[in-house]
Amino acid sequence: MAQLLRFGKQLLRVKVVNCNTEDSRLSRCLNTFDLVALGVGSTLGAGVYVLAGAVARENSGPAIVLSFLIAALASVLAGLCYAEFGARVPKTGSAYLYSYVTVGELWAFITGWNLILSYIIGTSSVARAWSATFDELVGKRIEQFCREYMSMNAPGILAEYPDMFAVIIIITLTGLLAFGVKESAMVNKVFTCINVLVLLFMVVSGLVKGTLKNWQLDPEEILHANNISNSSLNLTDILPPKKSLGQGGFMPFGFTGVLSGAATCFYAFVGFDCIATTGEEVKNPQRAIPIGIVSSLLICFVAYFGVSAALTLMMPYYLLDSNSPLPVAFNYVGWGGAKYAVAVGSLCALSTSLLGSMFPLPRIIFAMARDGLLFSFLARVSERKAPITSTMTAGVMSAIMAFLFDLKDLVDLMSIGTLLAYTLVAACVLVLRYQPEQPSLVYAMANTLEEVEMSDGISVPSMDILPGMEERLSFNTLMFPDNPEPSTLSGFTVNICASIMGLLILVFSVLAVQGGFAMWNIVALSVIFMACLLLTFIIWRQPESKTKLSFKVPLLPFIPVISMFVNVYLMMQLDRGTWIRFSVWMAIGFVIYFCYGIHHSAEAATARSSPDTEMNGFKRDHDSEVMSPEKEAFLHNGIEAREDDDGDL
Repeated sequence: MAQLLRFGKQLLRVKVVNCNTEDSRLSRCLNTFDLVALGVGSTLGAGVYVLAGAVARENSGPAIVLSFLIAALASVLAGLCYAEFGARVPKTGSAYLYSYVTVGELWAFITGWNLILSYIIGTSSVARAWSATFDELVGKRIEQFCREYMSMNAPGILAEYPDMFAVIIIITLTGLLAFGVKESAMVNKVFTCINVLVLLFMVVSGLVKGTLKNWQLDPEEILHANNISNSSLNLTDILPPKKSLGQGGFMPFGFTGVLSGAATCFYAFVGFDCIATTGEEVKNPQRAIPIGIVSSLLICFVAYFGVSAALTLMMPYYLLDSNSPLPVAFNYVGWGGAKYAVAVGSLCALSTSLLGSMFPLPRIIFAMARDGLLFSFLARVSERKAPITSTMTAGVMSAIMAFLFDLKDLVDLMSIGTLLAYTLVAACVLVLRYQPEQPSLVYAMANTLEEVEMSDGISVPSMDILPGMEERLSFNTLMFPDNPEPSTLSGFTVNICASIMGLLILVFSVLAVQGGFAMWNIVALSVIFMACLLLTFIIWRQPESKTKLSFKVPLLPFIPVISMFVNVYLMMQLDRGTWIRFSVWMAIGFVIYFCYGIHHSAEAATARSSPDTEMNGFKRDHDSEVMSPEKEAFLHNGIEAREDDDGDL
């Protein structure tokens, strides 16, 4: 029993982080503008050139602008949670690190392992798209050559032909990233600016050439028209069936169409989380990361909103092309030459998107290797202070994927990894804000041993005497806590409520997606919904931490709870094949963790040097041999960290 308890503690041990922003093995050279460009570049990828046409034609019609609005709001909820953590923990690692300091090692490994998968697939799929777009411009020469001399006969498993050009693109970019962060950021800024200018041209020209009549179409009129001719196109040949016209007007497929369009559009906003991996390469992370995340999401929403509005104003929604809507729309209004601007814009967008998915991947691998959860050689840093080994490894893995696989099947896997990371970050924000200022529960402020002893009088009792003599669990302490500051009991209450709510949200989403409109299902959903409301109310009544941060999520606990719900619901929409592939990837990850990571974890090394570490974050042995540089800084740089700025904890 004791062994089982010790094993459980190992799985849930949390990371102690030194919040001194001066201490970093990587080069601090990025400013806020670099971060906004990185976020916009990786979020505003090729989706804007493709997605708007497919969603407007099949799901939403002109109401695609509302689909993008709903998707943007859902993304902003996740973005705000990331922004608060960026202000709390200015370190490399994104959602992986945020889970590690809050919910423990096993969850952190699961999150990190999924992020690696998401970014590898993101990199290789964008590289293939870049190759295909360029190939289209040169008359499909690359595809013909590869099909003729290098075809692979393994349908359903491998791609029809290996994409050599995609591999060359990935290797070139890996070289750029290994060379240095500042140079990569410069290239990214140039491409992002060109992309934004091209999109601006499209929005303005769309509004000039468009007409509001396309937002007020009547299906009966369209179907009864015998011969409609516009810009030398005889549209009678391609009149659609009545079903694909819907009800006509602004919202032809009703509000359900708008919602299903929003679920697809949500993925167009994925990518801002790469900003959160730059914590150790930004000059003032506590200020720059929150501003970078919120600004990039806002810019992306305006761009998506503008392009989709211009597109549906220029051309009736039922005629939009699903694969390349913008060139077809410009052709429709008689501006055929604009397709070259679209081609330049889409290549720039793909380049920034590629950089956006390749940039965070080595940093996640580096952070996990530094913590001992992945092989230690991956944490080597070059003379220019770039994570060289992890960058090369990431490049090789992505190149192999792009070379061998047709990535249509794998793109959904990317969604699972990202959504799981978003869900955990929202849960971590919820849990952390209600915890007492105590190293053993979350992560330590950089306090020296002496400081801890000095503040003993005000500190909260140890977790061993959980409800404590002065605080007992009752209806009164749950609903009307006397203490204005978080206590051990209120922190424990929030932990339990958040865990139960996570489980209920999962059950709710499964029933909502699979159960249909059966009476029993509606009753079950209502009961679960009421239980979640009650738990949210209990959490809301607990005292919040008064720690000063440069950014805090507003409207707690409602924003993290809604964010968790949206993300889990979207995960449940994915098909069975995706979940099977996800299980295989997780199985590989668990083999690595239980055979290597759990024994070589940096936290395990610290725990061995001080048996009380797991529950008391401040009783540490000063044995520098088993400590990472972060731990040494944690013990010796306390006073400077305390004096840093408002954002430091």
